[in-house]
Amino acid sequence: MPVRYPSPLRPGDRVGVTSPSSGVDERLRERLHVAVREVEARGYEVVLGQCMDGSGHVSAPAAARAEELMSMLTDPGIRAVVPPWGGELAIDLLPLLDWDRLRAAEPTWLVGYSDLSTLITPLTLLTGTATVHGNNLMDTPYRTPDGLLSWLDIVGAPRGSRFAQIPPGSHRTSGWDDYATRPEVREYTLDTPGTWTRLDGSEDVDVEGRLIGGCIETLCNLTGTAYLHVSDFARTEAPDGLLVYVEACGDDAFTIGRNLHGMRLAGFFDAANAVLVGRTSAPGTPSLSQHEAVLDALGPLNVPIIADMECGHVPPHMPLVNGAHGRLIHTPTRSELIQTLV
Repeated sequence: MPVRYPSPLRPGDRVGVTSPSSGVDERLRERLHVAVREVEARGYEVVLGQCMDGSGHVSAPAAARAEELMSMLTDPGIRAVVPPWGGELAIDLLPLLDWDRLRAAEPTWLVGYSDLSTLITPLTLLTGTATVHGNNLMDTPYRTPDGLLSWLDIVGAPRGSRFAQIPPGSHRTSGWDDYATRPEVREYTLDTPGTWTRLDGSEDVDVEGRLIGGCIETLCNLTGTAYLHVSDFARTEAPDGLLVYVEACGDDAFTIGRNLHGMRLAGFFDAANAVLVGRTSAPGTPSLSQHEAVLDALGPLNVPIIADMECGHVPPHMPLVNGAHGRLIHTPTRSELIQTLV
């Protein structure tokens, strides 16, 4: 099944907002409205769903969340679906989605990260539809740092588009902004310098492959199931190999190490030409850092491992398109990820 790229968004198109995992607490609703206005400022019409309740750990019962997500993804009038953020239990939707119907429908952009990896990565693997692992709706009002793109830039790009992103040179270590008191905040506090890190050696890297990946804490629960057959996808759509990206949300280094070992043993990295690792604020232990956990689990792959990339829970965010062709360059003088929608 060839990779299917949704049509590029144009002014007047509709963007659906639903919460397949966690909703938005009343104290944070003004930030939601700020984010919606940011999307509308691009000329799009926003359709706000019913599954948005933030008083519990999920926005609605699983059946209701699945029905609303299915409705938006199969509505030909909605060209992109962008949840406010992730959460914890999007996994309960997977058996409730009609994958045959999604495969037959005209493709629609689905955007998100964190717990949304539970949905966007299987959507690409099972239906061939390209998805965007990137900043979510609540992040959208932030100014995009030089060198990076917003999900809004990508969903407007036509098939065949080629775009490059480079490390912005700094990131945030001071925690999250308080949307309850500062709903209009539009500038990240990027208070710490840093760039990409080669974990496995000092040689130059110039490697290509189709992109696939997501959040370690959510995808580790899907390896070995029908929802995460990465090897099958590689065999049909990426015979020359993959660029596999992973990122840790908050689990300590021992847990991340175990999860990555399990994912490797289940074949998640079998077709990897390189592994891209998102920057994380998750804790290490006295005897094992997060970088060391990655090397312990993935070093046996004998492929380049580039860490501290902006594809995780530490702002800013570098959107990655699941299914796109990627070229990763990392040398002492150049760091760049080029994506092509082919």
